[in-house]
This record gives sequence, C-alpha cells and structure tokens, in this order.
Amino acid sequence: MMIVMNDDETEVRRAKRSWPAQYKLDILNEIEAAKDSGDTTVAEICRREGLYSSLISEWRKQRDEGALEGLTGRKVGRPKKDRTKVELARLRAENDKLRGELDTANHLIDAQGKVSALLHEMSRKSADPNTTRP
Repeated sequence: MMIVMNDDETEVRRAKRSWPAQYKLDILNEIEAAKDSGDTTVAEICRREGLYSSLISEWRKQRDEGALEGLTGRKVGRPKKDRTKVELARLRAENDKLRGELDTANHLIDAQGKVSALLHEMSRKSADPNTTRP
C-alpha cells in the first residue's frame, strides 16, 4: 500500500498486484464449483481473497480466450539452452576441423609417395650402367 500526501488530502493507493495463471484458474474453478453447490457465493470468495468482481470477469475472458492455459506450467525466466544442441554444434565444428586435417594429411602422404617414387626411379637410373649421363 502506498500513501501519497497532497496539500488538500491524503490519498491511499494500493500497489499493483499480479496473480499467477494457476491461481486465477483455481479461483475460477472454485467459483464454478460454488455456483453449482450453492454453499458459498462469489462475493464471499472475492472478499476472502481480496478480489474485485471485475477481476473475475477479466479472468473469465482470459480463460475463454485460452490465455491462461498457455501460461500454466511455464517456467519463469530466460529459457535454458538445449545442451544437446550446443553439444551437437561443438561436435560438428570439431568434425569439420578434423576432416580438414585429414585432407591435408592425405595430400602430404600422396606427395611423399610421389617424391619417394621419383627418388627411387632416379636412384635406379643412376645405378644402371647402361644409361648415359648428360
């Protein structure tokens, strides 16, 4: 509750309140059950909970539009990252890096094989007495 002082009079304003969706649904269900049984009235429930009938009307409208059902069970705060997606992205990046290294290694192996074959051919020619040197 907040008290505002003016020169003419003192004004008391109630702080804005908010209610979770599940609370709203519970109150609406209790009101519906009270109407059916006839034990308590809507006014008694509103007095007990400190609610206005206009709020109940607004909550009914929200329920009928489906707004409250979408909020129940919803966790508060920023949604958490999906760890499997993060791990999958990390593994894909590592896989791409390793494929690049494998391609480089394969090119080097091919080059080494060609150099080895060329040196072997040259040593064979130099060892052959029948070949002429320029």
